[in-house]
Amino acid sequence: MDDAHPEWGPFGVPLFDGPEAQALARVGVIDIGSNSVRMVIFDGAARSPAYFFNEKILCGLGIGFAETGRLNPEGKARALAALRRFARLAEAAEVSPLLAVATAAVRDAEDGPAFRDQVRAETGLEIRVIDGAEEARLSAQGVLLGWPGAEGLICDIGGSSMELAELMGGGAVGRRATSGLGPLKLMGMPGGKKALRAHIKAEVAKLADGFGADIPEGLFLVGGSWRAIARIDMERRGYPLKVLHEYRMTPKGILDTIKYIGKSDIEALRAQTGTSAERMRLVPHAAEVLKVLVRQLKPKEIAVSSYGIREGLLYEQMSETLKARDPLIEAARHSEAQYARMPGFGRQLYRFVEPLFPRAREDRKRLIRAACLLHDVSWRAHPDYRAEVCFDNATRANLGGMTHAERVFLGLALLHRYKGNRDGTGFDTSLLKLLPEAQVIEAETLGRAMRFGAMFAVANPSEHGTLTFRPKRRELILTLHTDAGRDLFGEVAQARFKALAAAMGVEPLVEGATEAGTARR
Repeated sequence: MDDAHPEWGPFGVPLFDGPEAQALARVGVIDIGSNSVRMVIFDGAARSPAYFFNEKILCGLGIGFAETGRLNPEGKARALAALRRFARLAEAAEVSPLLAVATAAVRDAEDGPAFRDQVRAETGLEIRVIDGAEEARLSAQGVLLGWPGAEGLICDIGGSSMELAELMGGGAVGRRATSGLGPLKLMGMPGGKKALRAHIKAEVAKLADGFGADIPEGLFLVGGSWRAIARIDMERRGYPLKVLHEYRMTPKGILDTIKYIGKSDIEALRAQTGTSAERMRLVPHAAEVLKVLVRQLKPKEIAVSSYGIREGLLYEQMSETLKARDPLIEAARHSEAQYARMPGFGRQLYRFVEPLFPRAREDRKRLIRAACLLHDVSWRAHPDYRAEVCFDNATRANLGGMTHAERVFLGLALLHRYKGNRDGTGFDTSLLKLLPEAQVIEAETLGRAMRFGAMFAVANPSEHGTLTFRPKRRELILTLHTDAGRDLFGEVAQARFKALAAAMGVEPLVEGATEAGTARR
């Protein structure tokens, strides 16, 4: 976390509108993989960017590579058509820079160099072909975009290869390794299931030996095949929040899901999870690899990352100052600046409600800060649905730096910013099982506090009144400082102050005014 700043508090001066962030305001990345060709254009707050454009074509460049050693002819034609389209779109969107990388299929294929030349001639794109170690490093940096300071082992599976990289904390990437354990390559292996399983075990054992005895306990999964397996795990468990990024699984849970996949009809699973047919055909082979990987590496916890090479390329363009920032806070600041009625009020609201959470740790304070910054960004939604929109935006947004429990906490706080209770909001009560009851109450308290603070004053509420929470006496005190404050504390503000105290289970007290808010005491 950045050093405290006298004006901006512990989160530092905003960087999203500074020159170093503006230089990354619209970055394009083209990723030419063994299975898919994708272009992403990042936009918005550079530290936690939005996906301005995101399109992939499952070309299957690596199909048949094991037999021919060459790129799939149909895949090449489809990839070239996709790249011509992407180059035109990037030009129209005024993308700068536009980065194009190719991984295992182009790297290993006999006709890979000729394909690069053809792409350059037809599109003007200069493709950077990266080796396995570089692929692992970029994937690790992608994970860091979403989890600053993450520690553990990342495992990135593509169509034709699988990479491991060590995250050492503090943004450092350590040991790396690559293998040919991509499902497209495994599909062409002779010898049947027995030979396939023996090959996977031998390759994973080599990877594990390369890392020695001190293999990190945390495992981050990167890649479309892993995400497809995670979707199946969600369905099997009846998991209530359908967000893949930061989805957590236990080793036993994954092994149970792999058994479930083996016993299930693949087409039925595809329909159930909304996975494409091209992706689902890779799942059985990817599941075999994951089963051996989990048994060999013995991770304690496994998390899914939606960020990989593409996000790693963006992360690499950032200054160290920008990398050090909290992606959640920077994204929330950017949203406030773009969409709130009173940009800048979120910081003032945070100062006003902060006394209600005297024991909050830093990880909780950042969520309170994010909620205050986001408290008004959905104001244009229809009033009947505003609370629901706020909740959905927080829980389903493509944001890094949040666990699923934190998403629900933030969503609940924003829901209660606009509605005193959850009745009629379409709220899925099964989501509450992701949060301890104490945090559900805390989120509701935060929402009601923001609801009161935003109603009390539209600018700098702390100038007119301050909140004091006395837990032992079970008292919530509002001290009014100015004549303007006493005038602002009208009937609606009084009702919301009482509702806040009721939610906290404490007595509401007002100093400096009568209950009617018109006289000093």
